[in-house]
Amino acid sequence: MKKLAFLTVVAGIAFSCSQPSKTTQVMNPFFETYTTPYEVPPFDKILNAHYLPAFQEGMKQHNAEIEAIVSTAETPGFANTIEALDRSGELLTKVSSVFFNVKEANTNDSINAIAEEVAPLLSQHTDAILLNEALFARVKAVYKQKDNLGLNAEQARLLNETYKNFVRGGANLAADKKEELKKVNEELSLLELKFDKNLLAETNAFKLVIDKQEDLAGLPENVMAGAADEAKAAGMEGKWVFTLQKPSWIPFLTYAENRDLREQLYKAMFNRANNGNENDNKAIINQFVNLRLKKANILGYESWSAYVLDDTMAQKPENVYNLLQKVFNPAIARAKEEVSDMQKMAESEGGKFKIESWDWWYYAEKVRKAKYDLDEEQLRPYFEVNNVRDGAFTVATKLYGLTFTKLENMPLYHPECQVFEVKDADGSLIGVVYVDFFPRESKKGGAWMTNYREQYTAADGNNVRPVVSLTCNFSKPVGDKPALLSYDEVETFFHEFGHGLHGLLSQCTYVSLAGTNVSRDFVELPSQIMEHWAAEPEVLKMYAKHYQTGEVIPQELIDKMEKAGKFNQGFVTSEFIAAAFLDMDFHTVNMPGEFDVNEFEKKSMKKIGLINEIIPRYRPTYFAHAFSWGYSSGYYSYTWAEVLDADAFNAFKETGDIFNQEVAKSFRTNVLERGNTDEPMKLYLNFRGKEPGIEPLLKNRGLL
Repeated sequence: MKKLAFLTVVAGIAFSCSQPSKTTQVMNPFFETYTTPYEVPPFDKILNAHYLPAFQEGMKQHNAEIEAIVSTAETPGFANTIEALDRSGELLTKVSSVFFNVKEANTNDSINAIAEEVAPLLSQHTDAILLNEALFARVKAVYKQKDNLGLNAEQARLLNETYKNFVRGGANLAADKKEELKKVNEELSLLELKFDKNLLAETNAFKLVIDKQEDLAGLPENVMAGAADEAKAAGMEGKWVFTLQKPSWIPFLTYAENRDLREQLYKAMFNRANNGNENDNKAIINQFVNLRLKKANILGYESWSAYVLDDTMAQKPENVYNLLQKVFNPAIARAKEEVSDMQKMAESEGGKFKIESWDWWYYAEKVRKAKYDLDEEQLRPYFEVNNVRDGAFTVATKLYGLTFTKLENMPLYHPECQVFEVKDADGSLIGVVYVDFFPRESKKGGAWMTNYREQYTAADGNNVRPVVSLTCNFSKPVGDKPALLSYDEVETFFHEFGHGLHGLLSQCTYVSLAGTNVSRDFVELPSQIMEHWAAEPEVLKMYAKHYQTGEVIPQELIDKMEKAGKFNQGFVTSEFIAAAFLDMDFHTVNMPGEFDVNEFEKKSMKKIGLINEIIPRYRPTYFAHAFSWGYSSGYYSYTWAEVLDADAFNAFKETGDIFNQEVAKSFRTNVLERGNTDEPMKLYLNFRGKEPGIEPLLKNRGLL
């Protein structure tokens, strides 16, 4: 998941801008109450020209709200300081949530230019709150009397989190250190934009153009048809084009018999933003590492990881390294066995070469076919994208009583979007969810969930329901065929839908604690537990239906899926854990200085014993999770949360009913509805009654 965060702790600066004229206010949708169904953003009326004035006015209004908190003659209290702060910045949040989400999903040069102008202003704006001495004095005054205020559990959590965020934001620093911190934060905000801009440009720039039919040998018909469509869209009708989007390059690497072309496409993928051109990210990574270290040192931490992890379940870098090593050791041992199987397969076909990383997908698929008589392409016809979507919805219906109704004629940020109303079993509104399935040049890679509006309880007691978005990059429709997904894409949708449920089912008072506003190593629990249902035979029979005949997936295929379910887990786990190690190594650097990014990666991977046939899932120059998506020192969190989700799903399995209503109700009320209203492990213990161990994770991956 990539969850976009906007001013979770909001503050103000004296930003000089004139009051918009009444005419401008009327014409700018952000200055009006949305009159759309469910008050979703009026995407059809929002122009790029509306963003900057709305940002400016939002900061101006926010400044006034902060000044009102600071200047009141009332004694600092929970309501007039902590609660007032949480409720401030409504307009700024309103425009930010639309702008940054649209930028991720449907950007253009104008939006990118606005982002570069706005990013430092927002950094300054946030810093001014966290470093506002008068405001922090009030927060501290309330915090000191917290035990005497009669606060309920959620209020106490908000007070603790608010105070902690100010301290972590530099409120206790000396004046000169505060100025240093401001500059670092501003530089970091711009680096994130540059990193993403370079990566998107590199991803879009490369095309493998094939004009000889024989070079397509081995490729399934639908893959060739998709490449022909891609070529036609690029003005090269009669040829075939493969891109660096996953739905394009992964099938090519899996099935193309031409080893040289596989190598060419693969190297283009793993060398993105690492080619010494204007889109190269190596210098930016140097700046990231040094600036993050500088910020951590200013705040009293020896490394960026130490700073980040101090606010997570893991708490310390050594705890993360310990977990990663426990998973990596059995994974790499299994991966070596997998390499041996593939080498034998290659040699049996007359290959006189050593298996390389660009061979893995191709020969792994051959070994799987030989061992389990299962081909990925046998499964695709049963995973039509809308059926998969409905399958996830059905799981939520059976677990939580939710219903999903497609909405027509809704404002959309892109024509391909779908929109659904979500209601509870009693008919009350849960929220609205947008779904955006397919890749395009204006969209970042990957898949993520985010919000256009968070859930919270307004000052008048109204329970404001969320507007959630699930954004993916899945296999497109080809010719007269609908979009048919790989099983990996199926799991990805269930994953993001799990995040969506976390946001949708939130029942919190305060917006900064609501939904997915939890620590990184807890936020992946609701998403990853959903993946378990995707492969359950009972669930497969609900949604896996042949796109032409409507035939439910046959038991024979389900049996093969189950037998092959743990196949290739040495590779999958090793490449993932390798990336998590790499993320940690970059951010446990404790001495400033310039370094060679590629050499740093080599040393990092040599240290853990990664074999040459595997590279990290993300090499540094396109490792957006670590450098621009908010997961720095946090990529491990998927594995940390997998310890939780494997144990949590066992709570259902132990009852003999994967839709057990008692367990589902407990998970909903103790985890999904609670957001960040208590310590994550306490929330988990309230659900499960015990702490999890690592064994279920290793068992699920077949690594015990």
